[in-house]
Amino acid sequence: MIERAYQVGEALGLAVWGMDEAGPYTTTPYPGTSWQLRAHPKRYPHEYPRDGTAKMLTLFHPATGYVRVKGVTRATNPILHGWLTTELTAILADLPAPTPVSDERANRAFWESWREGVRVRPTLLSANLPPLRMLLIMDNLAGHHTPAFVLWLFQHGILPLYTPLAGSWLNMTESIQRILKRRALDGQYPTSPQTIIAWLEASARGWNAHPTPFIWAGKRHQRRQRAYARRHPLGGSAAVTKRPCRFRLTTRESRCA
Repeated sequence: MIERAYQVGEALGLAVWGMDEAGPYTTTPYPGTSWQLRAHPKRYPHEYPRDGTAKMLTLFHPATGYVRVKGVTRATNPILHGWLTTELTAILADLPAPTPVSDERANRAFWESWREGVRVRPTLLSANLPPLRMLLIMDNLAGHHTPAFVLWLFQHGILPLYTPLAGSWLNMTESIQRILKRRALDGQYPTSPQTIIAWLEASARGWNAHPTPFIWAGKRHQRRQRAYARRHPLGGSAAVTKRPCRFRLTTRESRCA
């Protein structure tokens, strides 16, 4: 169902978004390259305090490459669900107005078609469902099955699709999180969680200035398409892009960081 969502969800008029949490990121030096004067390499202290951690809450729209990021020091269910409901409400407000439901049975069948063959916990689907507007791909964590949160999603026309055990590679949000983390923290030494949060959110704003759409390319699909189109893999999931993010002179090959 997740692969189907990536491949045909947008064509069917559904907004396909992914959600994930990244971190924790600690206040320690991060390895990476940086610009320095010749013969004056960047040096880090051999002792450094651990002054807390930060996490990155992420909503990602692969079709456009647009990302919504929030840095936090804790990611408890009240914090996560509060942020998600606020952001998802804003996303839904920007979508075209839904067509009113004229056939309750057909509408419910459309909802259920995105759950066929998937082993999930009881769905809590109500009798009168609104038009389906969004598919939200999430990790299969206990907090994501909270009844109050799941019912809120259903009431707003959002169906969560949970990745199976050891299936985080199905969530393309993993890839954008790796890119943002590298751009924000590699080669840096943040000394406070607030600094980490500021850098992560700034990296997301820079990305959104020129976002790169992601394309689904699972292992079998990638082999089939290898002879037809040049694509650049993105770490963390089976996402690819047709536009390179970085040019590596040593191999003369474009790859995404």
